Amino acid sequence: MNALKKDLKRNYSLYLIFLPTVIFFVIFSYGPMVGLLMAFQNYKPQLGFFRSPFVGFKHFQDFFQSYYFWRLLKNTFLISFLDLLVGFPLPIIFALLLNEVRGKFFKKSIQTISYMPYFVSMVVVCSLVNQFCSQNGAITQLWSMITQNEPASLIAQPQFFRAIFVGSNVWQSLGYNSIIYIAALASVDQELYEAAVIYGANRWKQTLHVTLPGISSTIIILLILRCGQLLNVGYEKIILLYGPSTYETADVINSFVYRKGLQEFNYGYSAAVGLFNSVISFILLMTVNKISAKVSDTSLF
Repeated sequence: MNALKKDLKRNYSLYLIFLPTVIFFVIFSYGPMVGLLMAFQNYKPQLGFFRSPFVGFKHFQDFFQSYYFWRLLKNTFLISFLDLLVGFPLPIIFALLLNEVRGKFFKKSIQTISYMPYFVSMVVVCSLVNQFCSQNGAITQLWSMITQNEPASLIAQPQFFRAIFVGSNVWQSLGYNSIIYIAALASVDQELYEAAVIYGANRWKQTLHVTLPGISSTIIILLILRCGQLLNVGYEKIILLYGPSTYETADVINSFVYRKGLQEFNYGYSAAVGLFNSVISFILLMTVNKISAKVSDTSLF
């Protein structure tokens, strides 16, 4: 205790700097965890957290036995997996290609243009997607020309929803997600490239044997974090794009929680579904992190 008091006195300025971060997480991360009680209650707002009737695991049982369980799990996993499969390697490839550009002005211009979609409002992005994929939209017309079929709204067809969602995600986040890889590439020791040239390595072999190993730890850490979010598909974009006609392939756990909680006011049930999603995401994160630590000696902790 005395040691803590001495440390507080000696480094009080550092603790003051750290204090806003602590307050932020207490208010917005740890405080709301009290709401997890709703998952085990027939929650009534007028009764509050501590007086609402306790129902145990009833909401979980109802969810596991419902028609929606496997559909939600399948849709959430497929959309997340496709987004990971396409959206994770593309920023790496983009950063590697950009790293090969020698013209500074051209390089900076490409970087700036690629970052711009990320800062466009999600509502605007979804409006653009709906316009381009509507019956008279440019993408729909192009698809109609390729397939020689009558134009029909792509966004309203279940079989196209996942491709549209993943494609728009890639367009919006490609440049922004490449920033960390571009920064990692800048830290690769240039003497390694010089040594590789002496041994006769061309640009492709330099990429394979110098560049990629140099940024491998960054790639692995980000992959672990992405795997931890595998079942956490953002509901904002989903609810702005989907409709009853595409629920079959578009409805995910988070959008289901939104409908049950905020539209049907079934707070306990939606809290149980959300808690289930969080627990599975935590297990995935820990599992992937453990595997990574054994295979590559790189892990989050």
